[in-house]
Amino acid sequence: MPSNYYKYAFKVEPPQPGVEILLAQLSEFPFESFEESETGLDAYIPIDQTPGDLKEQIETLDFGDFSFILQVEEIETINWNEAWEKQFEPIEVDGRCAVRAPFHEPMAVEYEIVIEPKMSFGTGHHETTHLMIKQLLKADLNKKKVLDMGSGTGILAILAAMKGAKEVDAIDIDHWCYMNALENVERNQVSHIRIEEGDVGLLSGRSYEVIIANINRNVLLNDIPAYAKCLPDGGTLFLSGFYTEDIPLISERCNEHGLHFSMNYERNNWVACKFIKQ
Repeated sequence: MPSNYYKYAFKVEPPQPGVEILLAQLSEFPFESFEESETGLDAYIPIDQTPGDLKEQIETLDFGDFSFILQVEEIETINWNEAWEKQFEPIEVDGRCAVRAPFHEPMAVEYEIVIEPKMSFGTGHHETTHLMIKQLLKADLNKKKVLDMGSGTGILAILAAMKGAKEVDAIDIDHWCYMNALENVERNQVSHIRIEEGDVGLLSGRSYEVIIANINRNVLLNDIPAYAKCLPDGGTLFLSGFYTEDIPLISERCNEHGLHFSMNYERNNWVACKFIKQ
């Protein structure tokens, strides 16, 4: 008989970008699924796969400027596919790109992406993914070499390939994201995408004409120097995962490495910015 689950309910203050930072840290633990809540984040793990000191390990996390309150409770076995199917509705961006699940009817648009997200981030519903899709729809990616850093489901890498990129690397530190992206790339029949599991350390010696990074503010601030090294003059960097008020801080970091602000899209105070290497 399937094991029941523990639900680790995190009340995060402030919720954003605290939830994204917490999610990145929790990916190192053996949770089976995550779900954003009104007050933070819920994480689920089968009881028979739970390390005895898991709660203690989590409570030692260095959470920087953010804090959380953790409550643990036992719940009945969950059918994750059924749970997310109830919540996942197809979306359309600018009348040109649609994102749907395999069980939805096909949509008559220029770029249709079929995603089964499982535990991975990137269905197009979150503002940052939506905004990055808008940026890529406007961008010239034809015959370009593209990097999707923090690729999640692979949705942005898939769109880049559909838009004519000659070569796409998609990198994520989370093993679930790596596995899910492999499935989604195959599902969308875009063969010229290389999926890798790892972090910014994989970028040493590489070069790209376009880099996409939808992560969170703190990770971006740390990784921008590595992105700059990979871009030639005239190269494009798309960044998202932060708020409008973070633009000056992100721009300052980019300017230090020859990356200059070009434009941004905004949605519910989230932004996706475009920078050019000069």
